[in-house]
Amino acid sequence: MVAGVLIELSNRNIDRVFDYNVPAYLISKIKIGMRVVVPFSRLHLEGFVLELKDKSEVDNLKEIEKIVDQDIFLNQEQILLGRLMKEDTLSTLISCYQVMLPKALKASINSNVSKKYDTFYKLSDKEFTKLNKTQQQIIDKIKKEGEIKRSAALNISSSSLNTLLKKEILIPFKKEHYRLKHTANNRTIHKLTSEQRQVVTNILESKAQTHLIYGVTGSGKTEVYMELIDYYLKQGKTAIMLVPEISLTPQMIRRFEERFSSSIAALHSALSDGEKYDEYRRIYRGEVSIVIGARSAVFAPLKNLGIIIIDEEHSDSYKQDAMNPRYDTLTVATHRADFNNAKIVLGSATPSLESFARAQKNVYNLLCLPHRINGKNLPHIEIVDMNKEVKYIKGHFSRLLLQKIKEKKQKHEQIILLLNRRGYASFLTCKNCGYTVKCPNCDITLTYHKSSNNLRCHYCGYAEKYLTTCPNCGEKALNDLGVGTEKVEEELLDLIPDLKILRMDFDTTSRKGMHKKIIESFRKHEYDVLLGTQIVAKGLDFDKVTLVGIINADTSLNIPDFRSSENTFSLLSQTSGRSGRSKETGEVIIQTYNKDHYAIKYASTHDYLGFYNKEMSIRRTLKYPPYYYLLYLRVSSKDNNYLLKEATKIKNTLKNRLSATIVLGPTPCNIFKKNLKYRYSIVLKYKKEENLKELLNKIIDYYKSNKNITIDLDFNPIHFD
Repeated sequence: MVAGVLIELSNRNIDRVFDYNVPAYLISKIKIGMRVVVPFSRLHLEGFVLELKDKSEVDNLKEIEKIVDQDIFLNQEQILLGRLMKEDTLSTLISCYQVMLPKALKASINSNVSKKYDTFYKLSDKEFTKLNKTQQQIIDKIKKEGEIKRSAALNISSSSLNTLLKKEILIPFKKEHYRLKHTANNRTIHKLTSEQRQVVTNILESKAQTHLIYGVTGSGKTEVYMELIDYYLKQGKTAIMLVPEISLTPQMIRRFEERFSSSIAALHSALSDGEKYDEYRRIYRGEVSIVIGARSAVFAPLKNLGIIIIDEEHSDSYKQDAMNPRYDTLTVATHRADFNNAKIVLGSATPSLESFARAQKNVYNLLCLPHRINGKNLPHIEIVDMNKEVKYIKGHFSRLLLQKIKEKKQKHEQIILLLNRRGYASFLTCKNCGYTVKCPNCDITLTYHKSSNNLRCHYCGYAEKYLTTCPNCGEKALNDLGVGTEKVEEELLDLIPDLKILRMDFDTTSRKGMHKKIIESFRKHEYDVLLGTQIVAKGLDFDKVTLVGIINADTSLNIPDFRSSENTFSLLSQTSGRSGRSKETGEVIIQTYNKDHYAIKYASTHDYLGFYNKEMSIRRTLKYPPYYYLLYLRVSSKDNNYLLKEATKIKNTLKNRLSATIVLGPTPCNIFKKNLKYRYSIVLKYKKEENLKELLNKIIDYYKSNKNITIDLDFNPIHFD
């Protein structure tokens, strides 16, 4: 027997299966999808078996050395999904399989994650007499329960336990335990409103595959999700529930456990490698019916999928754009829905323009939840023109926002403040010579973090201690400019010293478990203010929050990206929606220097349709999505002159071979230098171009052995860095 093995190295030169003989002792055990160890050149590598056949066209084959896992392997759906992802993203096939798996199950011999076991004891067949009181208690406990765990036995007596072991009256054995604990709660079901029930019925009766729920913040979309999942579970099917941020996962799991008890698994990057390993195996073994998690949970190996739900579907976190494969979660979900004949439900108060346009054209089934379930109106929003306010204030808080914070504090109500920039200051500059402290690896300024007293690059991770003297002129004239969440926290405490502030950004949530700890602390009203970046805008639900303050609505508006207006509208609307979700009426204060910008004006009146129509007219004129598809092609090299020459050559090839495509560039990327490499971008706009992927594959193959240049492709990109 011969096995075709895809090895672990993600290199386009070896992106294919290699034939190996299957030794006689493995023939009865080996299966397609299994992870095996094979000799490759002078190395011993892991890989996945993708083919089994009687013979090979290649002579003198080497043998498979061993099987890594016999009980877990890529199933038929995963193997097909990997091949479809390779076509979608033009990535290597192995990278598409690796992204589906937790670290412990990836094809790599470097993983040291293992199963965890507890020691248990049971009675042997050996007769026993003359037991003391404590020994008899242990025996009685085992007779009653069948077995006991070591920790439980030690509560009785460690010495008595050891005596029983020496006499061979007890037999020790090990049982695996999972690292992550899920709470089994009593089943709690909330009665749906007539609007919610109508949406559920429509989705279940519709023949459409993809459904878009356009529901205002606080309209009860989560209850709709749970009702739909409950229906499919009763049909013997399974469900995936996706959320955009890791911070939302504990809150969502808590709500689902109240409804579905412990038949839930979690998958997201905040879990340890061991926890991911355990959760994945629980899912693979069919021990759970629901998987909740962020983007990567779309790959959960559930069988017989009935429904995939993507909450806050507008979020850019559903696109993997940091590394290959640069996949889109909705595209992966669609492949899985096709395979399982399942339904996809998208939900948002501010749907992406692409999704809403598809719904308008009946590609998606559009459903609306226009009212909050508490019967309250959406919060009142007031815009503060900071151009006029600067003459009265020194810091970043308008008089109105400060007054409202004090009022809410006196009423024992809570406040959420948004500033979408972490750190203390955006950059450090010299007042004497104008020198700005930049990252030595990237063409970007270093951000000052006061809590750690260092300057940090948010792109490559470079960090250095805070400078007091200018490296350029030697004067002590360095000044920190710009503002981040750290500085705003410090400023607010100076203004209202007795205010209890909880900061939620990447710096405060980087340690394990901090998302959950911060959310629970704020929920228990241990703090008055939750101050954070865009993390606080998505899906959080606190009864006592009656005020939301947007410190600077222009932060996302000034980013050089065609989606900046959409992102700003969405961020303002979503953050505003955190206010007034319970009995009390909500208020929102938006501080801006661009009060007449249409994104801010439409957000202040909760007018999604008005914004949609305005933005769509601009997109149509400028030939941007959803009217055109985009491809972002980025080339990088340590040699700038060589890079520009090759980038121009690629642009000319694309322009000459693609008749129906607009080719722009090459132009320096927004971050021209990153990790010591110069970067240029080429942007393609197209509606239909049948030869595009074939041509791109030829370009990639042409450069695949060239170590002096790197080519990255991103279809329908979210960011242009």
